[in-house]
Amino acid sequence: MLDKVQEEIIADFEMFDDPDDRLQYLIDMADECHQIDERHKTEQYLIDGCQSRVWIDAELRDGKVYFTGDADALIVKGIAGLLIRALGGRTPQEILQTELYFIDRIGIRSYLSPTRANGLSEMLSQMKRYALAFSAAQGQ
Repeated sequence: MLDKVQEEIIADFEMFDDPDDRLQYLIDMADECHQIDERHKTEQYLIDGCQSRVWIDAELRDGKVYFTGDADALIVKGIAGLLIRALGGRTPQEILQTELYFIDRIGIRSYLSPTRANGLSEMLSQMKRYALAFSAAQGQ
C-alpha cells in the first residue's frame, strides 16, 4: 500500500521537467501538510537538526498512525507534507518496515542545504520513533 502512495508522489513530480517547477510544486505541498495543533508547537514536538523550526506529532487511532506537522519554511513544510502523505494512516509496523524510495526518485535532496537535508532525515527518524513507540505500546 505504501508503494502505491510513493508511486503517486513520484508521478506527481514527474509531471514537471523543469527543476524550478518541481521546487514550486514542493512548496505548494505545504498546503497539504496536516496542520499540527497550535498547543503542540512546543519544544517537545520540535525536530532537532533542521535549520527551520519543524514540529511533528502523531496519534494512534484504530491501529493506524496519523501525523500532523508544521514548519516555519514552506519548503520544509512541503517536505513534512510529503512524509505525512506517504506514512500517515498506516500501521506502526508498515511505517517501520518501509523504505521511502520516493525521496531519492523525485530528487528532493538536490533542493536542500546540508542542514535541511539533515532535517529531512530527522523528520523521518522522528516519525519512525513514533511508530516504534506505538508498536511497543501495542505489544508488537
